[in-house]
Amino acid sequence: MQELVEVIAKALVRKPEEVRVELVSKGSLDVYELHVAPEDMGKVIGRRGRIAKALRTVVRAGAVKENRKVTVDII
Repeated sequence: MQELVEVIAKALVRKPEEVRVELVSKGSLDVYELHVAPEDMGKVIGRRGRIAKALRTVVRAGAVKENRKVTVDII
């Protein structure tokens, strides 16, 4: 799942070498923290958060198969 978030984010940004994804477990919730360059934040979030919402939806859909709760935080 972590690789999926990283591949999608790298396709969106201008500086793919600065994309980093970290997994943080908070009880039964897994949080994927997506770090990008400051100038790429807008590209990852999208207008009105549409890209960020789509990214979270894809990750949640993948987690359903593993019966886990996940979310993506953009940092």
